Amino acid sequence: MSFEEELLLLVKAKSPLVYVVSFEEERVEYVIRKLVISKLKRVIYCWDFINGFNPTILNEAYRRNPFEALSKIRNLYTQVPSLIIFKDYSNFLSDLSISREIKNLLPLLRTQPKTLLFIHNESTAPRELIDKFVFLEFSLPTVNEIQKEIGRLVDQLGQKITVELFDLLVNSCRGLPLEKIRHLVAKAIACNKQLNISTVNFIIEEKRRCISRTEILEFWQSSEHLNDIGGLEGLKSWLNKRRLHFSEAARNYGLPVPRGILLVGVQGTGKSMTAKAIANDWLLPLLRLDSGRLFGGVVGESERRIREMIEIAESLSPCVLWIDEIEKSFSNSNQFSDSGTTSRVISTLLTWLSEKKSFVFVVATANTIESLQLELIRKGRFDEIFFLDLPSRNERKSIFEVHLKQFRAESWSFYDTIELSRLTPFFSGAEIKQLIVEAMYQAFSEGREFKTQDIIREIDRCVPLAKLHQEAIQRLQSWARSGRIRLGSIDTTQLNDM
Repeated sequence: MSFEEELLLLVKAKSPLVYVVSFEEERVEYVIRKLVISKLKRVIYCWDFINGFNPTILNEAYRRNPFEALSKIRNLYTQVPSLIIFKDYSNFLSDLSISREIKNLLPLLRTQPKTLLFIHNESTAPRELIDKFVFLEFSLPTVNEIQKEIGRLVDQLGQKITVELFDLLVNSCRGLPLEKIRHLVAKAIACNKQLNISTVNFIIEEKRRCISRTEILEFWQSSEHLNDIGGLEGLKSWLNKRRLHFSEAARNYGLPVPRGILLVGVQGTGKSMTAKAIANDWLLPLLRLDSGRLFGGVVGESERRIREMIEIAESLSPCVLWIDEIEKSFSNSNQFSDSGTTSRVISTLLTWLSEKKSFVFVVATANTIESLQLELIRKGRFDEIFFLDLPSRNERKSIFEVHLKQFRAESWSFYDTIELSRLTPFFSGAEIKQLIVEAMYQAFSEGREFKTQDIIREIDRCVPLAKLHQEAIQRLQSWARSGRIRLGSIDTTQLNDM
């Protein structure tokens, strides 16, 4: 049910006190006035602390006097259907005289065609008044509303933009109020004289500032791209298909909003890098959940924090939510040692993962799957679960080339990546990068350019993690290859490479 439908129903049901939670006071008032004109046929009065009532009601004593303004309602055209909007008033509800006057007014309001409507950016009503109000959430602009606003601004400013850029602008503006969208578009025009991809960056930066009000989520700046990840062609192909969801054609086709993925695998195989690359390639803000901060010492604090995390992530959608090493905070073992706190937090998270409608693409990573609850890994929480194995020989060659191109863009082809890939079974992508870095340090200390032989020396010195924990990794590989999980790689040489 939309906000307009709910408000219309409440007014017809003679609900005397309505509390609207919204940051967009101006837009709320516009929607209410439009609803009154079309369906309610009521007189509207607005009160704020500075101007008093508008239209002006006789006495100016109602300015800067919230108690007198409330008392005026008793004799305000008793039989004229009216809707009285109070702005700034939530700051005074905790006053004893005002709280008492509201309670005294209730029997009278039930006999008169009047509705008092309070607008504030959060529900801060005192405990003794909570059950007197009906609370309504005024949602942020929908995709259609943002499309209309962006289209109006583009026409008004005389801009010509591509359909692809229009879709990017609309998606990046989701989760922002219309006034903020107007401001950011105007700022982009002032800086660059036109709307372009930098406008999307302006908007993402604004969303980053919103994150600063919480300690649970971190905003990550990412420079990685999916093309910077060697191998994992199966995972990349799957992700590239989901990127098409951003287009208007995809929405008209009826494609559901992608939920997210769970990446399971050996450490250093690119799970975290994939989360960063998705956000960067899809031009979305990347939010990292610090799951360690979810759990507070005060009773009920952890449950409040998980709800706050969900609220912030949804308000900033579309975005990528990265939950790193999810098994450390949401494992089976934790829930038996904390009086059920972990169980309740997991329950809230699972419900949200199953029922969320907003475009929050969740990327969860885990180094092992045994300790995770079955409810978390079953279908419906994530679109897909991928296993990221140690890279095959072909993938190791690709990883060497990717990193060498970054360090030596002009001379990377001089290195023997075929030989290097042959010598590095059991090495992860992160360990391969570190081999190159160590070789560079050694050559630099000797005042020369590093060569293939320097990397080979580092290979001989290094013992990869997969050899130190060989049995555990082999069990994980056997489980993944049993067909219970989708493989991130499509390289058929991987099975016989090690």
